[in-house]
Amino acid sequence: MAEARKVAGSVVNFGVVAAFTGFAAFPFAWMAITMFKQTRDLLDPAGNPFIYHSPPTLEHLRVLFQDTLFLHWVGNTIFVGVVVVLITLLLAVPAGYSLARLTGAAGERLGIGIFLTYLVPPTILFIPLSRLVAMLGLQDSLWALVLVYPSFTVPFCTWLLMGFFKVIPKDLEEAAMIDGHSRLGAFVRVILPMSVAGLLTTIIFSFTLVMQEFVYGLTFITSSKNLTISVGVPTFLVRGDVYFWGSLMGACFLASVPIAILYNLFVDRFIAGFTVGAVKG
Repeated sequence: MAEARKVAGSVVNFGVVAAFTGFAAFPFAWMAITMFKQTRDLLDPAGNPFIYHSPPTLEHLRVLFQDTLFLHWVGNTIFVGVVVVLITLLLAVPAGYSLARLTGAAGERLGIGIFLTYLVPPTILFIPLSRLVAMLGLQDSLWALVLVYPSFTVPFCTWLLMGFFKVIPKDLEEAAMIDGHSRLGAFVRVILPMSVAGLLTTIIFSFTLVMQEFVYGLTFITSSKNLTISVGVPTFLVRGDVYFWGSLMGACFLASVPIAILYNLFVDRFIAGFTVGAVKG
């Protein structure tokens, strides 16, 4: 009886995992199938969307790479993402550490206040930010995005790192200071190596936000050569009521797969970075 229950439990667990795996993989499978389908096959309402009724084609990828600036948009997105991640780390790491070590309710309230600024929607902020961008002469420049994107990456990452730093016992850095290190030296040599999970979470989260942001990219960038993926793809592959579904799915697939692989490579550390702040040390 016990053996039967064990086998039944294993089957149930496998079924649940398989169901969630299929649910998570379905968008990627749909994009992969769609980007190789011929247009008449895509638009045939009587056809099975999971079956190739006509031979697969590379025409949609040809349109994506030759008729648009997709690779250039990828380069723009990577450039903006890397710079924004560096700025976010430079600001959020010391801010989160300072708030974590601030005694009393003041640090908690400041942390909540900083996090609440992340919740302000871009549809409200883009008007005053556009004025700032105009004053600095950064219209239609990638540096405009570098300027405004930290306005939503820094608040959340500061709050995230604050919860992470709180878990690290103060005794560790105090012991390092007794051994002769300054507070900065103790932070660099003791705290940062123990905060790899939180730092990776900050990096992945910030870069993902940059890739999917749309409102600021559409507002501050006008020339096609300076667009990012999130703006360039729908702008040039949706023309009026004509949707280039195959090329759209190809762009989405090529842009999302590297991020999905990155998440899977660091999934344990990523989860730890989000949950460790809730654990009492």
